[in-house]
Amino acid sequence: MSETQTPVEEMSFEQAMAELERAVDQLERGDVALDDSIALYERGAALKKRCEDELKRAEEKVAAITLDASGTPTGTQPLDAG
Repeated sequence: MSETQTPVEEMSFEQAMAELERAVDQLERGDVALDDSIALYERGAALKKRCEDELKRAEEKVAAITLDASGTPTGTQPLDAG
């Protein structure tokens, strides 16, 4: 297996997505032993969740940006406001 040993929770979105793509490629080729395939699938599931969490966090940040009457960003609202 060519996966990194970086803890998934410490990865950026880009790092997690790149490793997830490599894992999917390996699994699709089918040239990984069964035990390694299981471990790769488990890591892939964690990588997928990391990507989803990072996308949600980014979406919440974008949604929190407020605009003035002319459409200019004026700042952000706290995510837990209102």
